[in-house]
Amino acid sequence: MSEALNTLFAKHQDTLNAATHAIKTRDYWSPYPENPSPRAYGETANADGEAAFKSYLNQSFALAMPGITGEAGSEVSPYGIDLNIKYPLVDLDVLLPAMNDARKAWRGVGPQGRAAICLEILERINQRSFEIGYAVMHTSGQGFMMAFQAGGPHAQDRGLEAVAYGYEAMMHTPANTVWTKPQGKHDPLVLNKTYTAVGRGIGLVIGCSTFPTWNTYPGLFADLITGNPVIVKPHPAAILPAAISVKIAQDVLTENGLPAHIVSMVIDADPAKPCTADLAKRDEIKLIDFTGNTPFGNWLEANCTQAQVYTEKAGVNTIIIDSSDDYKGMLRNLSFTLSLYSGQMCTTPQDIFVPKGGIDTDQGHKTFDDVANDIASAVSKFLSDPERAAMVLGAIQAPVTAERIENSKTLGNVLRESEALTHPHFPNARVRSPLLMSIDADQADTYMQELFGPISFVVKTDSTAHSIQLASEAIKTHGAITLGCYSNNDSVLDSIEETALDAGVALSCNLTGGVFVNQSAAYSDFHATGSNPAANACLSDLAYVANRFRVVQSRRHPK
Repeated sequence: MSEALNTLFAKHQDTLNAATHAIKTRDYWSPYPENPSPRAYGETANADGEAAFKSYLNQSFALAMPGITGEAGSEVSPYGIDLNIKYPLVDLDVLLPAMNDARKAWRGVGPQGRAAICLEILERINQRSFEIGYAVMHTSGQGFMMAFQAGGPHAQDRGLEAVAYGYEAMMHTPANTVWTKPQGKHDPLVLNKTYTAVGRGIGLVIGCSTFPTWNTYPGLFADLITGNPVIVKPHPAAILPAAISVKIAQDVLTENGLPAHIVSMVIDADPAKPCTADLAKRDEIKLIDFTGNTPFGNWLEANCTQAQVYTEKAGVNTIIIDSSDDYKGMLRNLSFTLSLYSGQMCTTPQDIFVPKGGIDTDQGHKTFDDVANDIASAVSKFLSDPERAAMVLGAIQAPVTAERIENSKTLGNVLRESEALTHPHFPNARVRSPLLMSIDADQADTYMQELFGPISFVVKTDSTAHSIQLASEAIKTHGAITLGCYSNNDSVLDSIEETALDAGVALSCNLTGGVFVNQSAAYSDFHATGSNPAANACLSDLAYVANRFRVVQSRRHPK
Protein backbone atom coordinates (compact mmCIF):
# COMPACT_ATOMS: atom_id res chain seq x y z
CA MET A 1 0.00 0.00 0.00
CA SER A 2 1.37 3.42 -0.97
CA GLU A 3 2.36 6.03 1.57
CA ALA A 4 -0.61 8.16 0.49
CA LEU A 5 -3.01 5.29 1.12
CA ASN A 6 -1.32 4.56 4.45
CA THR A 7 -2.00 8.16 5.43
CA LEU A 8 -5.59 7.94 4.22
CA PHE A 9 -6.15 4.69 6.14
CA ALA A 10 -4.75 6.28 9.30
CA LYS A 11 -7.16 9.21 8.81
CA HIS A 12 -10.17 6.88 8.80
CA GLN A 13 -8.97 4.03 11.01
CA ASP A 14 -10.84 5.18 14.11
CA THR A 15 -14.10 5.35 12.17
CA LEU A 16 -13.51 1.89 10.69
CA ASN A 17 -12.67 0.47 14.12
CA ALA A 18 -15.79 2.02 15.61
CA ALA A 19 -17.94 0.62 12.80
CA THR A 20 -16.57 -2.91 13.22
CA HIS A 21 -17.18 -2.58 16.97
CA ALA A 22 -20.74 -1.35 16.39
CA ILE A 23 -21.74 -4.32 14.22
CA LYS A 24 -20.68 -6.60 17.08
CA THR A 25 -22.30 -4.72 19.96
CA ARG A 26 -25.41 -3.70 17.91
CA ASP A 27 -25.90 -0.56 20.04
CA TYR A 28 -26.63 2.88 18.60
CA TRP A 29 -23.69 4.50 16.81
CA SER A 30 -23.19 6.71 13.77
CA PRO A 31 -20.36 8.96 12.58
CA TYR A 32 -22.74 10.93 10.36
CA PRO A 33 -25.01 13.49 12.09
CA GLU A 34 -28.66 12.91 11.12
CA ASN A 35 -29.78 16.37 12.22
CA PRO A 36 -29.41 18.92 9.39
CA SER A 37 -28.03 21.41 11.86
CA PRO A 38 -25.67 24.29 11.03
CA ARG A 39 -23.62 23.17 14.05
CA ALA A 40 -22.97 19.82 12.37
CA TYR A 41 -22.69 20.85 8.73
CA GLY A 42 -21.91 24.57 8.74
CA GLU A 43 -23.95 27.75 8.73
CA THR A 44 -24.32 27.87 4.95
CA ALA A 45 -24.62 24.12 4.29
CA ASN A 46 -28.34 24.17 3.52
CA ALA A 47 -28.17 27.13 1.14
CA ASP A 48 -25.03 25.78 -0.49
CA GLY A 49 -26.60 22.35 -0.94
CA GLU A 50 -29.76 23.76 -2.49
CA ALA A 51 -27.70 25.96 -4.80
CA ALA A 52 -25.57 22.98 -5.82
CA PHE A 53 -28.72 20.99 -6.61
CA LYS A 54 -30.14 23.82 -8.71
CA SER A 55 -26.85 24.17 -10.59
CA TYR A 56 -27.42 20.74 -12.15
CA LEU A 57 -30.79 21.66 -13.66
CA ASN A 58 -30.87 22.08 -17.43
CA GLN A 59 -27.22 21.06 -17.68
CA SER A 60 -25.06 18.09 -18.71
CA PHE A 61 -23.56 16.00 -15.91
CA ALA A 62 -19.98 14.92 -16.60
CA LEU A 63 -18.54 11.56 -15.54
CA ALA A 64 -15.20 9.97 -16.47
CA MET A 65 -15.88 6.72 -18.34
CA PRO A 66 -14.43 5.10 -21.47
CA GLY A 67 -16.81 4.70 -24.38
CA ILE A 68 -19.08 7.73 -23.89
CA THR A 69 -21.31 8.01 -26.98
CA GLY A 70 -23.83 10.72 -26.13
CA GLU A 71 -26.20 11.77 -23.37
CA ALA A 72 -29.75 11.26 -22.17
CA GLY A 73 -32.01 11.92 -19.18
CA SER A 74 -35.65 12.81 -18.53
CA GLU A 75 -36.17 13.17 -14.77
CA VAL A 76 -39.21 15.10 -13.59
CA SER A 77 -39.59 15.93 -9.91
CA PRO A 78 -42.72 14.62 -8.17
CA TYR A 79 -42.91 18.19 -6.88
CA GLY A 80 -43.62 19.41 -10.41
CA ILE A 81 -40.18 20.53 -11.62
CA ASP A 82 -38.63 19.35 -14.90
CA LEU A 83 -34.99 18.66 -13.99
CA ASN A 84 -33.82 18.38 -17.61
CA ILE A 85 -30.39 16.99 -16.70
CA LYS A 86 -28.42 15.01 -19.28
CA TYR A 87 -26.06 12.18 -18.30
CA PRO A 88 -23.47 10.26 -20.33
CA LEU A 89 -24.43 7.25 -22.42
CA VAL A 90 -21.72 4.62 -22.82
CA ASP A 91 -20.84 1.79 -25.18
CA LEU A 92 -20.76 -1.30 -22.94
CA ASP A 93 -18.35 -3.04 -25.30
CA VAL A 94 -15.83 -0.32 -24.45
CA LEU A 95 -16.69 0.30 -20.79
CA LEU A 96 -16.84 -3.30 -19.53
CA PRO A 97 -13.39 -4.37 -20.83
CA ALA A 98 -11.90 -1.20 -19.35
CA MET A 99 -13.51 -1.94 -15.98
CA ASN A 100 -12.17 -5.50 -16.09
CA ASP A 101 -8.70 -4.12 -16.79
CA ALA A 102 -9.07 -1.83 -13.75
CA ARG A 103 -9.73 -4.82 -11.47
CA LYS A 104 -6.01 -5.49 -11.11
CA ALA A 105 -5.26 -2.00 -9.81
CA TRP A 106 -8.23 -2.12 -7.45
CA ARG A 107 -7.21 -5.55 -6.15
CA GLY A 108 -3.65 -4.36 -5.73
CA VAL A 109 -4.40 -1.68 -3.13
CA GLY A 110 -5.53 -4.43 -0.73
CA PRO A 111 -8.28 -4.46 1.91
CA GLN A 112 -6.84 -1.55 3.91
CA GLY A 113 -6.37 0.61 0.82
CA ARG A 114 -9.87 -0.12 -0.37
CA ALA A 115 -11.27 0.59 3.10
CA ALA A 116 -9.44 3.92 3.18
CA ILE A 117 -10.84 4.95 -0.19
CA CYS A 118 -14.37 3.79 0.65
CA LEU A 119 -14.35 5.77 3.90
CA GLU A 120 -12.99 8.85 2.15
CA ILE A 121 -15.80 8.58 -0.43
CA LEU A 122 -18.36 8.28 2.37
CA GLU A 123 -16.90 11.24 4.25
CA ARG A 124 -17.14 13.44 1.16
CA ILE A 125 -20.66 12.21 0.43
CA ASN A 126 -21.55 13.15 4.00
CA GLN A 127 -20.13 16.64 3.53
CA ARG A 128 -22.55 17.05 0.63
CA SER A 129 -25.59 15.64 2.43
CA PHE A 130 -27.72 18.74 1.76
CA GLU A 131 -26.97 18.67 -1.95
CA ILE A 132 -27.78 14.96 -2.10
CA GLY A 133 -30.82 15.51 0.13
CA TYR A 134 -32.32 17.96 -2.38
CA ALA A 135 -31.48 15.56 -5.22
CA VAL A 136 -33.22 12.69 -3.39
CA MET A 137 -36.20 14.90 -2.56
CA HIS A 138 -36.75 15.97 -6.16
CA THR A 139 -36.39 12.51 -7.65
CA SER A 140 -38.01 10.26 -5.03
CA GLY A 141 -40.68 12.65 -3.74
CA GLN A 142 -39.58 12.30 -0.12
CA GLY A 143 -40.07 15.33 2.11
CA PHE A 144 -36.83 17.23 2.63
CA MET A 145 -36.18 16.09 6.20
CA MET A 146 -36.62 12.45 5.23
CA ALA A 147 -34.64 12.95 2.02
CA PHE A 148 -31.80 14.47 4.01
CA GLN A 149 -31.79 11.76 6.67
CA ALA A 150 -32.67 8.61 4.72
CA GLY A 151 -30.92 9.75 1.54
CA GLY A 152 -27.95 11.21 3.41
CA PRO A 153 -26.60 10.07 6.82
CA HIS A 154 -28.76 6.94 7.11
CA ALA A 155 -27.76 5.80 3.61
CA GLN A 156 -24.13 6.59 4.43
CA ASP A 157 -24.46 4.47 7.56
CA ARG A 158 -25.63 1.54 5.46
CA GLY A 159 -22.69 2.00 3.12
CA LEU A 160 -20.22 2.11 5.99
CA GLU A 161 -21.89 -0.92 7.56
CA ALA A 162 -21.19 -2.88 4.35
CA VAL A 163 -17.57 -1.69 4.40
CA ALA A 164 -17.19 -2.84 8.01
CA TYR A 165 -18.61 -6.30 7.27
CA GLY A 166 -16.52 -6.64 4.12
CA TYR A 167 -13.35 -5.58 5.88
CA GLU A 168 -13.98 -8.01 8.74
CA ALA A 169 -14.64 -10.86 6.29
CA MET A 170 -11.41 -10.24 4.38
CA MET A 171 -9.26 -9.72 7.46
CA HIS A 172 -10.38 -13.10 8.81
CA THR A 173 -7.56 -14.64 6.73
CA PRO A 174 -3.98 -13.35 7.17
CA ALA A 175 -2.25 -11.92 4.10
CA ASN A 176 0.96 -13.87 4.71
CA THR A 177 2.05 -16.84 6.78
CA VAL A 178 4.92 -19.29 7.09
CA TRP A 179 3.74 -22.90 7.04
CA THR A 180 6.03 -25.34 8.87
CA LYS A 181 5.41 -29.08 8.98
CA PRO A 182 7.70 -31.13 11.27
CA GLN A 183 9.44 -34.08 9.60
CA GLY A 184 10.88 -35.90 12.63
CA LYS A 185 14.61 -36.42 12.09
CA HIS A 186 14.52 -34.50 8.82
CA ASP A 187 14.33 -30.78 8.30
CA PRO A 188 10.77 -29.49 8.48
CA LEU A 189 8.81 -28.65 5.33
CA VAL A 190 8.55 -24.89 5.07
CA LEU A 191 6.44 -22.84 2.69
CA ASN A 192 5.76 -19.14 2.49
CA LYS A 193 2.08 -18.65 1.74
CA THR A 194 0.15 -15.58 0.65
CA TYR A 195 -3.61 -15.18 0.70
CA THR A 196 -5.21 -12.53 -1.49
CA ALA A 197 -8.86 -11.45 -1.43
CA VAL A 198 -9.89 -11.37 -5.08
CA GLY A 199 -13.19 -9.83 -6.17
CA ARG A 200 -15.63 -11.87 -8.23
CA GLY A 201 -15.77 -9.38 -11.11
CA ILE A 202 -17.80 -6.35 -12.11
CA GLY A 203 -20.71 -5.56 -9.82
CA LEU A 204 -24.02 -4.12 -11.02
CA VAL A 205 -26.14 -2.16 -8.54
CA ILE A 206 -29.66 -1.55 -9.85
CA GLY A 207 -31.20 1.43 -8.07
CA CYS A 208 -34.84 2.16 -7.29
CA SER A 209 -36.80 5.37 -7.65
CA THR A 210 -37.99 5.69 -4.05
CA PHE A 211 -34.67 5.29 -2.19
CA PRO A 212 -31.96 6.07 -4.75
CA THR A 213 -29.11 6.17 -2.22
CA TRP A 214 -30.31 4.13 0.79
CA ASN A 215 -30.86 1.09 -1.41
CA THR A 216 -27.78 1.72 -3.58
CA TYR A 217 -24.96 2.35 -1.11
CA PRO A 218 -24.98 -1.11 0.54
CA GLY A 219 -24.33 -2.97 -2.72
CA LEU A 220 -21.99 -0.29 -4.04
CA PHE A 221 -19.73 -0.33 -0.99
CA ALA A 222 -20.01 -4.08 -0.41
CA ASP A 223 -18.68 -4.57 -3.94
CA LEU A 224 -15.95 -1.95 -3.64
CA ILE A 225 -14.52 -3.07 -0.32
CA THR A 226 -14.25 -6.67 -1.56
CA GLY A 227 -12.33 -5.70 -4.69
CA ASN A 228 -14.98 -5.37 -7.39
CA PRO A 229 -15.46 -2.48 -9.83
CA VAL A 230 -19.07 -1.31 -9.83
CA ILE A 231 -21.63 -0.08 -12.33
CA VAL A 232 -24.48 1.87 -10.77
CA LYS A 233 -27.62 1.56 -12.90
CA PRO A 234 -30.08 4.07 -11.42
CA HIS A 235 -33.81 4.10 -12.02
CA PRO A 236 -34.49 6.49 -14.94
CA ALA A 237 -36.65 8.65 -12.66
CA ALA A 238 -33.93 9.01 -9.98
CA ILE A 239 -30.53 9.40 -11.63
CA LEU A 240 -29.16 12.55 -10.01
CA PRO A 241 -28.46 11.21 -6.48
CA ALA A 242 -26.59 8.26 -8.00
CA ALA A 243 -24.67 10.50 -10.40
CA ILE A 244 -23.48 12.80 -7.60
CA SER A 245 -22.36 9.77 -5.58
CA VAL A 246 -20.53 8.22 -8.55
CA LYS A 247 -18.79 11.52 -9.30
CA ILE A 248 -17.56 11.81 -5.71
CA ALA A 249 -16.25 8.23 -5.87
CA GLN A 250 -14.50 8.94 -9.16
CA ASP A 251 -12.81 12.05 -7.72
CA VAL A 252 -11.41 10.07 -4.77
CA LEU A 253 -10.20 7.24 -7.02
CA THR A 254 -8.45 9.66 -9.38
CA GLU A 255 -6.76 11.53 -6.55
CA ASN A 256 -5.31 8.21 -5.38
CA GLY A 257 -3.91 7.25 -8.77
CA LEU A 258 -6.64 4.76 -9.63
CA PRO A 259 -8.89 4.59 -12.71
CA ALA A 260 -12.01 6.70 -12.17
CA HIS A 261 -14.17 4.16 -13.99
CA ILE A 262 -13.73 1.62 -11.18
CA VAL A 263 -17.08 3.22 -10.28
CA SER A 264 -19.21 3.92 -13.34
CA MET A 265 -22.83 4.68 -14.17
CA VAL A 266 -25.00 3.32 -16.97
CA ILE A 267 -28.39 4.83 -17.82
CA ASP A 268 -31.12 4.06 -20.33
CA ALA A 269 -30.96 5.87 -23.65
CA ASP A 270 -34.75 5.59 -23.66
CA PRO A 271 -36.61 4.83 -20.38
CA ALA A 272 -39.30 3.11 -22.45
CA LYS A 273 -36.64 0.63 -23.60
CA PRO A 274 -34.62 -0.13 -20.45
CA CYS A 275 -31.18 -1.67 -20.88
CA THR A 276 -31.07 -3.26 -17.42
CA ALA A 277 -31.93 -6.83 -18.42
CA ASP A 278 -29.37 -6.94 -21.24
CA LEU A 279 -26.70 -5.42 -19.01
CA ALA A 280 -27.45 -7.83 -16.16
CA LYS A 281 -26.97 -10.86 -18.42
CA ARG A 282 -23.55 -9.79 -19.68
CA ASP A 283 -20.86 -12.35 -18.89
CA GLU A 284 -18.68 -9.61 -17.38
CA ILE A 285 -21.27 -8.93 -14.64
CA LYS A 286 -20.54 -11.20 -11.68
CA LEU A 287 -22.50 -9.48 -8.89
CA ILE A 288 -25.96 -7.95 -9.01
CA ASP A 289 -27.79 -5.96 -6.33
CA PHE A 290 -31.43 -5.13 -7.02
CA THR A 291 -34.20 -3.36 -5.16
CA GLY A 292 -37.59 -3.21 -6.84
CA ASN A 293 -40.58 -5.17 -8.05
CA THR A 294 -40.93 -8.90 -7.54
CA PRO A 295 -41.27 -9.99 -11.21
CA PHE A 296 -37.98 -8.41 -12.26
CA GLY A 297 -36.24 -9.55 -9.10
CA ASN A 298 -37.38 -13.11 -9.82
CA TRP A 299 -36.24 -12.74 -13.43
CA LEU A 300 -32.76 -11.67 -12.32
CA GLU A 301 -32.47 -14.62 -9.95
CA ALA A 302 -33.59 -17.08 -12.64
CA ASN A 303 -31.74 -15.71 -15.67
CA CYS A 304 -28.49 -14.12 -14.50
CA THR A 305 -26.81 -17.37 -13.61
CA GLN A 306 -23.34 -15.98 -14.34
CA ALA A 307 -23.69 -13.64 -11.33
CA GLN A 308 -24.28 -13.75 -7.61
CA VAL A 309 -27.65 -12.00 -7.28
CA TYR A 310 -28.87 -10.12 -4.19
CA THR A 311 -32.50 -8.99 -4.31
CA GLU A 312 -34.92 -7.01 -2.20
CA LYS A 313 -38.37 -7.30 -3.70
CA ALA A 314 -41.95 -6.58 -2.73
CA GLY A 315 -43.96 -8.00 0.13
CA VAL A 316 -47.00 -7.64 2.34
CA ASN A 317 -46.05 -6.22 5.73
CA THR A 318 -48.46 -6.78 8.59
CA ILE A 319 -49.44 -5.57 12.07
CA ILE A 320 -51.17 -7.84 14.62
CA ILE A 321 -53.23 -6.04 17.26
CA ASP A 322 -54.23 -8.19 20.23
CA SER A 323 -54.40 -5.65 23.08
CA SER A 324 -52.68 -2.48 24.25
CA ASP A 325 -51.73 -0.81 27.51
CA ASP A 326 -51.09 2.50 25.69
CA TYR A 327 -53.90 2.84 23.18
CA LYS A 328 -53.24 6.50 22.37
CA GLY A 329 -49.54 5.81 21.96
CA MET A 330 -50.32 2.92 19.61
CA LEU A 331 -52.58 5.15 17.49
CA ARG A 332 -49.99 7.92 17.34
CA ASN A 333 -47.32 5.45 16.31
CA LEU A 334 -49.48 3.86 13.63
CA SER A 335 -50.62 7.21 12.22
CA PHE A 336 -47.01 8.26 11.60
CA THR A 337 -46.10 4.80 10.31
CA LEU A 338 -48.90 4.77 7.74
CA SER A 339 -48.26 8.38 6.66
CA LEU A 340 -44.47 8.44 6.36
CA TYR A 341 -43.48 9.04 2.73
CA SER A 342 -47.03 8.17 1.69
CA GLY A 343 -46.44 4.48 2.36
CA GLN A 344 -43.84 4.25 -0.41
CA MET A 345 -41.49 2.15 1.69
CA CYS A 346 -40.79 -1.57 1.51
CA THR A 347 -41.30 -1.65 5.29
CA THR A 348 -44.69 0.09 5.54
CA PRO A 349 -47.52 -2.09 6.95
CA GLN A 350 -50.33 -2.87 4.54
CA ASP A 351 -52.49 -5.24 6.58
CA ILE A 352 -53.52 -4.59 10.20
CA PHE A 353 -55.14 -7.68 11.73
CA VAL A 354 -57.71 -7.05 14.47
CA PRO A 355 -60.02 -9.68 16.07
CA LYS A 356 -63.73 -9.23 15.29
CA GLY A 357 -64.40 -9.37 19.04
CA GLY A 358 -62.25 -6.28 19.59
CA ILE A 359 -59.33 -5.71 21.96
CA ASP A 360 -58.71 -4.80 25.59
CA THR A 361 -56.88 -1.52 26.21
CA ASP A 362 -55.99 0.89 28.99
CA GLN A 363 -59.08 2.85 27.87
CA GLY A 364 -61.39 -0.13 28.19
CA HIS A 365 -62.59 -2.62 25.63
CA LYS A 366 -62.53 -1.43 22.02
CA THR A 367 -64.65 -3.09 19.35
CA PHE A 368 -63.27 -3.90 15.91
CA ASP A 369 -65.06 -0.85 14.50
CA ASP A 370 -63.66 1.31 17.31
CA VAL A 371 -60.10 0.27 16.48
CA ALA A 372 -60.54 0.65 12.72
CA ASN A 373 -62.17 4.08 12.98
CA ASP A 374 -59.74 5.27 15.64
CA ILE A 375 -56.75 4.43 13.41
CA ALA A 376 -58.37 6.35 10.55
CA SER A 377 -59.12 9.32 12.81
CA ALA A 378 -55.58 9.30 14.19
CA VAL A 379 -54.15 9.51 10.66
CA SER A 380 -56.46 12.41 9.82
CA LYS A 381 -55.59 14.24 13.03
CA PHE A 382 -51.88 13.70 12.45
CA LEU A 383 -52.13 15.15 8.94
CA SER A 384 -54.42 18.06 9.87
CA ASP A 385 -51.52 20.53 9.88
CA PRO A 386 -50.68 21.24 6.20
CA GLU A 387 -46.98 21.89 6.89
CA ARG A 388 -46.57 18.68 8.85
CA ALA A 389 -48.57 16.73 6.27
CA ALA A 390 -46.34 18.02 3.46
CA MET A 391 -43.17 17.22 5.39
CA VAL A 392 -44.22 13.69 6.34
CA LEU A 393 -46.14 12.60 3.24
CA GLY A 394 -43.77 14.04 0.67
CA ALA A 395 -44.98 13.42 -2.88
CA ILE A 396 -46.04 10.34 -4.80
CA GLN A 397 -42.99 9.31 -6.81
CA ALA A 398 -44.74 7.75 -9.83
CA PRO A 399 -48.06 8.51 -11.53
CA VAL A 400 -48.84 4.78 -11.52
CA THR A 401 -48.88 4.84 -7.72
CA ALA A 402 -51.40 7.70 -7.71
CA GLU A 403 -53.54 5.71 -10.15
CA ARG A 404 -53.31 2.63 -7.91
CA ILE A 405 -54.70 4.64 -4.98
CA GLU A 406 -57.72 5.70 -7.05
CA ASN A 407 -58.28 2.18 -8.35
CA SER A 408 -58.14 0.65 -4.85
CA LYS A 409 -61.00 2.58 -3.27
CA THR A 410 -63.54 -0.15 -4.08
CA LEU A 411 -61.50 -2.98 -2.56
CA GLY A 412 -62.90 -2.60 0.96
CA ASN A 413 -65.07 -0.49 3.23
CA VAL A 414 -63.43 2.94 3.14
CA LEU A 415 -62.54 4.18 6.61
CA ARG A 416 -60.51 7.11 5.38
CA GLU A 417 -60.45 8.50 1.85
CA SER A 418 -57.15 9.34 0.21
CA GLU A 419 -57.12 13.04 -0.51
CA ALA A 420 -55.21 14.98 -3.16
CA LEU A 421 -53.51 17.65 -1.07
CA THR A 422 -51.97 20.94 -2.13
CA HIS A 423 -48.34 21.26 -1.08
CA PRO A 424 -47.75 24.64 0.64
CA HIS A 425 -44.49 25.23 -1.28
CA PHE A 426 -44.87 23.23 -4.51
CA PRO A 427 -48.34 23.75 -6.01
CA ASN A 428 -47.76 21.14 -8.73
CA ALA A 429 -46.63 18.42 -6.34
CA ARG A 430 -48.33 15.01 -6.54
CA VAL A 431 -49.47 14.62 -2.90
CA ARG A 432 -51.91 11.97 -1.65
CA SER A 433 -52.89 11.11 1.92
CA PRO A 434 -53.33 7.48 3.06
CA LEU A 435 -56.29 5.37 1.96
CA LEU A 436 -57.50 3.13 4.80
CA MET A 437 -60.14 0.42 4.41
CA SER A 438 -61.63 -2.37 6.50
CA ILE A 439 -62.11 -5.82 5.05
CA ASP A 440 -63.14 -9.31 6.15
CA ALA A 441 -60.49 -11.97 6.59
CA ASP A 442 -62.01 -14.18 3.89
CA GLN A 443 -61.08 -11.59 1.24
CA ALA A 444 -57.42 -12.70 1.27
CA ASP A 445 -57.03 -12.40 -2.50
CA THR A 446 -57.55 -8.66 -2.09
CA TYR A 447 -55.49 -7.74 0.96
CA MET A 448 -52.65 -10.23 0.46
CA GLN A 449 -51.60 -8.72 -2.87
CA GLU A 450 -49.05 -5.95 -2.54
CA LEU A 451 -50.59 -2.55 -3.24
CA PHE A 452 -47.61 -0.21 -3.23
CA GLY A 453 -48.31 3.24 -1.84
CA PRO A 454 -50.47 4.68 0.97
CA ILE A 455 -53.04 1.86 0.86
CA SER A 456 -53.81 -0.19 3.97
CA PHE A 457 -56.46 -2.56 5.28
CA VAL A 458 -57.78 -3.22 8.77
CA VAL A 459 -58.61 -6.91 8.50
CA LYS A 460 -61.39 -8.42 10.66
CA THR A 461 -60.18 -11.82 11.88
CA ASP A 462 -61.84 -14.51 13.99
CA SER A 463 -59.31 -14.17 16.82
CA THR A 464 -55.73 -13.22 17.60
CA ALA A 465 -54.70 -16.79 16.75
CA HIS A 466 -56.36 -16.31 13.37
CA SER A 467 -54.49 -13.00 12.94
CA ILE A 468 -51.20 -14.75 13.64
CA GLN A 469 -52.06 -17.49 11.14
CA LEU A 470 -52.90 -14.95 8.41
CA ALA A 471 -49.76 -12.93 9.06
CA SER A 472 -47.70 -16.10 8.76
CA GLU A 473 -49.39 -16.97 5.45
CA ALA A 474 -48.78 -13.49 4.09
CA ILE A 475 -45.08 -13.58 4.99
CA LYS A 476 -44.41 -17.10 3.74
CA THR A 477 -46.38 -16.72 0.53
CA HIS A 478 -45.81 -13.11 -0.47
CA GLY A 479 -42.85 -12.07 1.68
CA ALA A 480 -42.43 -9.25 4.18
CA ILE A 481 -39.66 -7.03 5.49
CA THR A 482 -41.47 -6.14 8.74
CA LEU A 483 -43.98 -7.58 11.19
CA GLY A 484 -45.40 -5.51 14.04
CA CYS A 485 -47.60 -6.44 16.97
CA TYR A 486 -49.39 -5.00 19.99
CA SER A 487 -50.24 -7.18 23.01
CA ASN A 488 -50.15 -7.12 26.80
CA ASN A 489 -50.06 -10.90 26.93
CA ASP A 490 -46.62 -12.51 27.18
CA SER A 491 -47.84 -15.82 25.78
CA VAL A 492 -49.28 -14.01 22.75
CA LEU A 493 -46.02 -12.13 22.25
CA ASP A 494 -44.11 -15.40 22.50
CA SER A 495 -46.40 -16.97 19.90
CA ILE A 496 -45.94 -14.05 17.52
CA GLU A 497 -42.17 -14.14 18.00
CA GLU A 498 -42.14 -17.85 17.19
CA THR A 499 -44.14 -17.07 14.05
CA ALA A 500 -41.60 -14.40 13.09
CA LEU A 501 -38.72 -16.81 13.57
CA ASP A 502 -40.47 -19.51 11.58
CA ALA A 503 -41.38 -17.15 8.71
CA GLY A 504 -38.05 -15.29 8.79
CA VAL A 505 -39.17 -11.69 9.32
CA ALA A 506 -38.06 -8.87 11.62
CA LEU A 507 -40.49 -8.27 14.50
CA SER A 508 -41.31 -5.07 16.39
CA CYS A 509 -43.45 -5.29 19.54
CA ASN A 510 -45.59 -2.59 21.19
CA LEU A 511 -43.97 0.44 19.52
CA THR A 512 -45.58 3.57 20.94
CA GLY A 513 -42.76 6.14 21.06
CA GLY A 514 -40.24 7.52 18.61
CA VAL A 515 -39.32 4.18 16.99
CA PHE A 516 -41.44 2.96 14.08
CA VAL A 517 -41.83 -0.42 12.42
CA ASN A 518 -40.89 0.97 9.00
CA GLN A 519 -37.56 2.42 10.14
CA SER A 520 -34.31 0.58 10.81
CA ALA A 521 -30.98 1.61 12.31
CA ALA A 522 -27.72 0.63 10.62
CA TYR A 523 -25.16 -1.35 12.66
CA SER A 524 -28.02 -2.63 14.84
CA ASP A 525 -31.13 -3.53 12.84
CA PHE A 526 -30.91 -6.03 10.02
CA HIS A 527 -32.96 -4.92 7.01
CA ALA A 528 -34.73 -7.98 5.56
CA THR A 529 -33.56 -11.48 6.41
CA GLY A 530 -33.25 -13.34 3.11
CA SER A 531 -35.55 -15.97 4.66
CA ASN A 532 -38.85 -15.14 2.96
CA PRO A 533 -39.89 -14.17 -0.59
CA ALA A 534 -39.46 -10.43 -0.02
CA ALA A 535 -35.65 -10.66 -0.21
CA ASN A 536 -32.91 -13.21 -0.71
CA ALA A 537 -30.35 -11.12 1.19
CA CYS A 538 -29.96 -9.10 4.37
CA LEU A 539 -28.63 -5.56 4.77
CA SER A 540 -26.17 -6.19 6.18
CA ASP A 541 -24.66 -9.37 7.51
CA LEU A 542 -21.54 -11.38 6.74
CA ALA A 543 -23.39 -13.43 4.13
CA TYR A 544 -24.12 -10.19 2.26
CA VAL A 545 -20.42 -9.50 1.69
CA ALA A 546 -18.53 -12.79 2.09
CA ASN A 547 -19.52 -14.24 -1.29
CA ARG A 548 -18.37 -11.15 -3.19
CA PHE A 549 -14.73 -12.22 -3.04
CA ARG A 550 -12.61 -15.34 -3.04
CA VAL A 551 -9.33 -15.99 -1.24
CA VAL A 552 -6.65 -17.07 -3.71
CA GLN A 553 -3.48 -18.51 -2.21
CA SER A 554 0.10 -18.79 -3.47
CA ARG A 555 2.85 -21.09 -2.04
CA ARG A 556 6.62 -20.81 -2.41
CA HIS A 557 9.61 -22.40 -0.78
CA PRO A 558 11.63 -19.82 1.17
CA LYS A 559 14.89 -18.74 -0.44
